[in-house]
Amino acid sequence: MSALLQPNLTQTQLTQPLAVVDAFTSRAYSGNPAGVCLLDEPAPPDWMQRVACELNHAETAFVWPLPSHQYRLRWFTPAVEVDLCGHATLAAAHWLWQSGALAGDAAAHFETLSGPLSAVKRGEWIELDFPAEVATEVQSPVDMAALLGAQPLWIGANRLDYLVELPSAAQVRSLTPDLAHFGPLGKRGVIVTAAGDEGYDIVSRGFFPNLGIPEDPVTGSAHCALAPYWAAKLRKSELSAYQASARGGELRLRLEGGRVKLLGQAVITLEGRIAGPPRV
Repeated sequence: MSALLQPNLTQTQLTQPLAVVDAFTSRAYSGNPAGVCLLDEPAPPDWMQRVACELNHAETAFVWPLPSHQYRLRWFTPAVEVDLCGHATLAAAHWLWQSGALAGDAAAHFETLSGPLSAVKRGEWIELDFPAEVATEVQSPVDMAALLGAQPLWIGANRLDYLVELPSAAQVRSLTPDLAHFGPLGKRGVIVTAAGDEGYDIVSRGFFPNLGIPEDPVTGSAHCALAPYWAAKLRKSELSAYQASARGGELRLRLEGGRVKLLGQAVITLEGRIAGPPRV
């Protein structure tokens, strides 16, 4: 290897395996990209936050093995650690299987800030088992119509986000919200949705400027609210969903009691190593 390509690392630094995985898509450079860093042991949170800022994806997942064949999983945006992230969980499971760290026929079990999560292969799809995050109707602390530039049919909230239904998928697709004024909402962000078009049951978009993510390309955790909302409204326990960001992403949803099965595909676009964390 040329000296110009050798990493400039001191003797006190490690390197860690890193991948970039496009989640909730079967095509490279679409869906939602996530960094995935596979560690041998826990790393300092400030280092994980710096790595997430360096990669500048909506989320970067950090995974390391635990006893009893499980993994610890933490998610960081470029600005903060978050409690729940679907696309980076799917990305982490996909890379564990593709890298050989986990047998292809084994389930991936994760301990997270939102409790135990799991992922299993379903043919070419990956099924995540997540908690349902039911939204209940609320009064918005701001003028949501002015914030979004569209008149809501319904406004709800759960512990993470606001959920807003608009009259049509076309309005969801063309939305240009006033992101500079999301701060007073006091939530992670706003999920905007409508009954689907183009063969999908539902369409959505997700805006999270309070996390440093103006618009998330595809938000798995948002569908933990979308699934119970639309399952009740459409009287269907299985739904097809499209998140209509510029990159776009496709999900299959299944509501099972207090859990949501999120199904998606994934594509690895980059593999390498990243410097750190420093040895103590």
